[in-house]
Amino acid sequence: MGNIVIFTDDPGWHGKQLRLAFARLGYNSHTVSLTECRFHIHSGQQPLFIPGFADTLPDAAFVRGVPGGSLEEVVLYLDILHALKALAIPVYNEGHAVERSVDKGMTSFLLHNAGLPTPLTWVLRDRDEALRIAEQELAAGHLLISKPLFGSQGEGIRRIEKMTDLFWLTGSSGVYYLQQFIMCAGDGFSDYRVFVINGRAVAAMRRRGKSWLNNVARGARCECVDLTVELTDLAIGATAALAMDYAGVDIIQDRAGRYIIIEVNSIPAWKGLESVCDVNIAQLLADDLVARRINGS
Repeated sequence: MGNIVIFTDDPGWHGKQLRLAFARLGYNSHTVSLTECRFHIHSGQQPLFIPGFADTLPDAAFVRGVPGGSLEEVVLYLDILHALKALAIPVYNEGHAVERSVDKGMTSFLLHNAGLPTPLTWVLRDRDEALRIAEQELAAGHLLISKPLFGSQGEGIRRIEKMTDLFWLTGSSGVYYLQQFIMCAGDGFSDYRVFVINGRAVAAMRRRGKSWLNNVARGARCECVDLTVELTDLAIGATAALAMDYAGVDIIQDRAGRYIIIEVNSIPAWKGLESVCDVNIAQLLADDLVARRINGS
């Protein structure tokens, strides 16, 4: 029986679903935090220590979570993923894909560079210039979003609506990420989450937020929706632009009817999606990892 490591700090529901899915395929799986892993560079010994794999390496690694921390800590966690790939261990999603998606500035650049619609964005170091841009956009009647360069689930995101909001404008470790706020079509606040696995959109939902933040973790209501050609093409294109095995792609429809990609998540949750759509995401992920990345089919 093969062995798969699932990197996560919070096994919870998602970890349980993945372990069941891998077990159906004949694989044992172990949930491990990247904080517990380390390099052990010594002649004649395995260079990586992963709890539960003292004498050998796993057949594959599934990345369900990368902890936050200092720059040095995060680099170490990503180095573990890069090292596994260098040792010919399949990593799903691999380290570079995680890097591209957790860095919102690089995500915005790669989407734009691939010709995909994404909001007007500025990423810069200079506070005075950031304030000038914000003042100019507000004067033109545009609201802005200020985000930390690294973050998820809506943490640290603020909407800039008026000049007095600029008093608290702070950078993420000195870096300013500003993005034009997109007013969604219809009543209230909503966007779409499309789940993509190996270049195929497998399910989609609409998230209706209690406020302009539509995160499920912040109480957004989920509704299953049909996968239209436009939603499918945009989600697949975004996943390909960031070279991911799987992704949760967030798309908003503006008041002119245009669809715009607002985020690409390399470690997406799917409990909300499964609550409204008849799909077993964990099994689809496990099937793809084993078939394509382990068996090479």
